[in-house]
Amino acid sequence: MNYRWERLADAVFRCRLPFLDVTIGVVAGSAGTLLIDTGTTLTEAGAIAADIEAMGHRNVSHILLTHNHFDHVLGSAAFPDAQIYCAPQVAATMAERRNHLRDDAIEHGADAGEVQRAIDALPEPQHRVNAAVIDLGDLAVTVGHPGRGHTDHDLIAIVPAPEATVVFCGDLVEESGDPCVDEDSDLAAWPATLDRLLELGGTDAKYVPGHGAVVDAEFVRRQRTWLRDRT
Repeated sequence: MNYRWERLADAVFRCRLPFLDVTIGVVAGSAGTLLIDTGTTLTEAGAIAADIEAMGHRNVSHILLTHNHFDHVLGSAAFPDAQIYCAPQVAATMAERRNHLRDDAIEHGADAGEVQRAIDALPEPQHRVNAAVIDLGDLAVTVGHPGRGHTDHDLIAIVPAPEATVVFCGDLVEESGDPCVDEDSDLAAWPATLDRLLELGGTDAKYVPGHGAVVDAEFVRRQRTWLRDRT
């Protein structure tokens, strides 16, 4: 295995990529496999694909891109048969702001050649959505936009499971550092968005941040307070 995969529920997994501690999610259904975010390079994404095969799951049939930042979208071309779901803003960034993606990735320490190779191969997402249900056969994953926060278009994925609901939060929640508040963020709206996230996931859910360890509802509440104190 190239990465260490953490089992969150039956057929629900995640790993933390070494570069920037990005979370990658996998939901393996009877009729397909959903990948949540794709990393920064085709090398990273190829290693993810190899791991999914080694675990005995179906090839990636669906991709959810949680938002338009380079470390979540640039590996997308490594999965040519996958249907890509994302917000319209993500598709626009992938088509029209490739120079921005390249410059941002390199500024954060990614290899320039690897980044250019990924950008040159970027596909066009087929599904530009703010809400969707992704049918994986025996599993249905609900995709939604709980509100503005890290960006104005963050998407989450809610995976029902007998043990506990799993919520992939993208960068609406971060554990390995403070929430990233930048020019794309809406700090004033973010706390209410986390309230909505908690309503959707519930008290007992496992919340998977875009960076860092899996957290519980209480951690999300503390992060909501941290954000509110900075408005």
